[in-house]
Amino acid sequence: MNLLNYVPGNSFLHRLNPITKLAAAFLYGIACILCDSIWMELAFIVLMIAICAAAGLGTRALRLTRNLLILGLFMFVLQLFFVRTGEALVTIGHFVLITTGGLTSALLLSLRVVATMLPLMLLFAITPMNDLCNALVKKAHLPYRYAFIITTAFRFVPLFSTEFHEIQDAQKARGVDFETKNILRKMQLVAPLCVPLLVSSLEKVNSSAISAEMRGFHLRSRQSGYKEYPFTGSDLLVFVLLLALVAFSAVFL
Repeated sequence: MNLLNYVPGNSFLHRLNPITKLAAAFLYGIACILCDSIWMELAFIVLMIAICAAAGLGTRALRLTRNLLILGLFMFVLQLFFVRTGEALVTIGHFVLITTGGLTSALLLSLRVVATMLPLMLLFAITPMNDLCNALVKKAHLPYRYAFIITTAFRFVPLFSTEFHEIQDAQKARGVDFETKNILRKMQLVAPLCVPLLVSSLEKVNSSAISAEMRGFHLRSRQSGYKEYPFTGSDLLVFVLLLALVAFSAVFL
């Protein structure tokens, strides 16, 4: 199962206005970026997983968190050895390898990456991209061509992710060993994955452009869509809570 695909549902999150979902994801990320407390970053991650579990997306949230922790681990290693502030923790002769400032900064950055990316990636699970595009045009008065660019970028993320795994499975069926622990060998295996993905991407760009022209892309306007996206009290409540969270992070954390 691709963790970035839309999951139909009737939960509180699913029923929110698409613009509210997009704004909430960014506001939540801003609150995480403004926070300078390791414990609060952990709390942000746990809170987001709990919210997703209440919407029936708990398993997906845990899997996304696990995948994001791999990226967070990479950032952790970089910060750990390149930040030199604070007292020395690990030294080799006269060379200071790890400092207290480096450890704190590494933990904070890695958790911040997870806490910031998690709501943005879960946006795919609760929002059909067509609804988001139409809502941006109708409610945010964004020109259709710009809304189309934004949502198309979002739409192709899970599509490319699915295709990447399909290419990887095809290469495994041909005998390519992707489980090797040799770093140089792993770098050599990039070409069998990226080249087919690049070729497929270029083909999709061409076919998408032809499809858009045939459907009257240049004629689309605010009046073209038949579906309405009204804001409700739930949307207002989410906006207020997220703004309060951002203010709390900026002032107290």
